[in-house]
Amino acid sequence: MMQEQILAKFKEIFGAEGDIRLYFAPGRVNLIGEHTDYNGGHVFPCALTIGTYGAVRQREDNKLRFFSMNFEKFGVLESSLDDLKPDKAANWTNYPKGVMWAFKEKGMQVTKGMDLLLFGNIPNGSGLSSSASVEVLTGYILKDLFGFEVTNQDLALIGQYSENNFNGVNCGIMDQFAIAMGKADNAIFLDTATLKFDYAPIKLTGAKIIISCTNKKRGLGDSKYNERRSECETALEELKSVVSINSLGDLTEEQFEQHKDAIQDETRKKRAKHAVYENQRTLKAVDALKSGDVKLFGELMNASHVSLRDDYEVTGIELDTMVEEAWKIEGVIGSRMTGAGFGGCTVSIVKEEAVDTFIEKVGKAYEEKIGYAGDFYVVEIGDGPTRLS
Repeated sequence: MMQEQILAKFKEIFGAEGDIRLYFAPGRVNLIGEHTDYNGGHVFPCALTIGTYGAVRQREDNKLRFFSMNFEKFGVLESSLDDLKPDKAANWTNYPKGVMWAFKEKGMQVTKGMDLLLFGNIPNGSGLSSSASVEVLTGYILKDLFGFEVTNQDLALIGQYSENNFNGVNCGIMDQFAIAMGKADNAIFLDTATLKFDYAPIKLTGAKIIISCTNKKRGLGDSKYNERRSECETALEELKSVVSINSLGDLTEEQFEQHKDAIQDETRKKRAKHAVYENQRTLKAVDALKSGDVKLFGELMNASHVSLRDDYEVTGIELDTMVEEAWKIEGVIGSRMTGAGFGGCTVSIVKEEAVDTFIEKVGKAYEEKIGYAGDFYVVEIGDGPTRLS
């Protein structure tokens, strides 16, 4: 039904003639391993069955016409392949334009313009990677339309390159990688330092993954994301004066405690501690899941949130309220913020019999404390990008 509505909207906005193609790229949620991807650590994300749909038709000129069903008030936004540069007035189009620019930078010229309509059923600004979903979707569309010889892993790297260099957000590789390489019913255990990865089956017998959206909007570019990254980079340089490492992800907890006094600033020390300990938590969590110890996995999720709250300081009252109220519910195995923080979402593993109680009680407590409602999504783990028609 959704696909029919998207195609109908495309024809209404851009006309019904020609070869109209429909594509999908998922959003992602990170189960554990937050702010480790740019610190040379491990992450454990999975693709979701919610994401971004794109209807597209190639043009015979260089014109680019964009329309988003999520931002209909902006109408059709026009640009050109001859003028690929960031535009603050039409900022959501910077994601598809950035990928087109990145393909050109990598030696793959987009030779014809296009009409592109997007619809996302990922909550915007939720931390479930709507921007990376658009980037991977655009890359997949370009690959299909122009026959570029790129793998899905290449699409992830191109998406990251465009976000770093076109949009000015110093993101790591996790979001684009999880989306491009998604596999149904599996999370991706990724070493961000080497891009070595394994698929790990997620067997949550009798439990569900619930995404709780705070509805506190945040933008990565104007958040403290780049500041946190800079703090970790400085801490790494300080540690390098006393220990031979390439990234914070190279350290165990014991090694960090042994050498941490090389970091001259207490705030930077806390940031580095989170990066090191979170990486080790991720390793332990994946081992726990592989051995069927979902209880330990949940405990490590909880510890991850505490570290993100106290050492990395990226949570805030909205995320903390969601998580602390979740911890009160019997049947919650684990709960933590997910994504960059400063708003966005939490991810919780909840026993099936407690799902309705969770949504009711956490939702009620959140609205009473924060003053507006959150949204809740019981999600499934899905595949990577695909052409639908």
